[in-house]
Amino acid sequence: MPKLKVSEHFQVVKLLGEGSYGKVMLAVHKTRGTPMALKFFPRKSTTLASFLREYNLSLSYCTHPSLTRALGIFFSTPTYYVFAQQAGLYGDLYSVIVSEAGVDEHGVQRVMAQLSGAVTHLHSLGFVHRDIKPENIFLCDSSCRWVKLGDFGLARAVGTTVRAVWYESPFCTPEVEPAKKAEQEMERRISEGTEDEMEDIWITVETSIDSWGLGVLTYCLLTCCFPWEESTHDDRGYRRFKEWFDRENQRGNPPPSQFEGLSSLAMTLLKELLHPEPKLRGSPEDILSYLGGPWLVETEREEKKKAEEAAKEARSIRERGGMEEELLREGRGER
Repeated sequence: MPKLKVSEHFQVVKLLGEGSYGKVMLAVHKTRGTPMALKFFPRKSTTLASFLREYNLSLSYCTHPSLTRALGIFFSTPTYYVFAQQAGLYGDLYSVIVSEAGVDEHGVQRVMAQLSGAVTHLHSLGFVHRDIKPENIFLCDSSCRWVKLGDFGLARAVGTTVRAVWYESPFCTPEVEPAKKAEQEMERRISEGTEDEMEDIWITVETSIDSWGLGVLTYCLLTCCFPWEESTHDDRGYRRFKEWFDRENQRGNPPPSQFEGLSSLAMTLLKELLHPEPKLRGSPEDILSYLGGPWLVETEREEKKKAEEAAKEARSIRERGGMEEELLREGRGER
């Protein structure tokens, strides 16, 4: 791996993002004149293997237009491992969701169609992203006409066994709830001074993890908020959803209040992507079957109103045509 001094080869413009992984800086390559995102991984907390895993996956497998691809530039500094990738110059989806403007319904469907293709492509190559959330989806224009899924630090091959890690987020799948209970039990033992160690909980990486993330993201884009704070039975919002889901075939079973405003078409899609049982969860490709129809009740009403007006106009035309034909017959003396 080459050792470079960032300032000699790049003009750093601004900070694009920062997190536990490190930071991402917008920079311009001084020789090429190309804008790019430099992703910095602290060497103290990042193994070379994990750095190279993410770099090589992004470079070799992210060939879909809605996946962020590495640019073939990687190097080290005294404190960081660094690689360059395509830059999302217009921020990420999180900034759009929390803004007052949000995304219109057609825009939401456009975004989800692109992500459906990107994640399906990744799955076809045998990988699961495992970290789909608004902060990891980058905008290539200000109107969300082109988005890219990035940050492959948690991506793993399908079938890989990993330690279950629970974190407080609606994007955390419900199947890792046992890890939360184990964490609480460990905290209890520590507070009591018990030295007994607990065995880790392990799960198998499946594509259904990404389906859950896409389902929560669809809800976020349509409503500009989250359906629940965490996907466990301790959360009131999720518990109401799970109770409703278990009674889905019963008549008079309206969705929980947090789903008011979503059309029946959108609710059917969300029931597939947010199935509590991972083996029964729909696939990212299923999103394509729900495009074109209304995802919001307001749009559903507007379309119904337009259809009724069109039908009324068609009846009026038919009636006028019948009257004109009758007048012609009378003019010719026909009975």
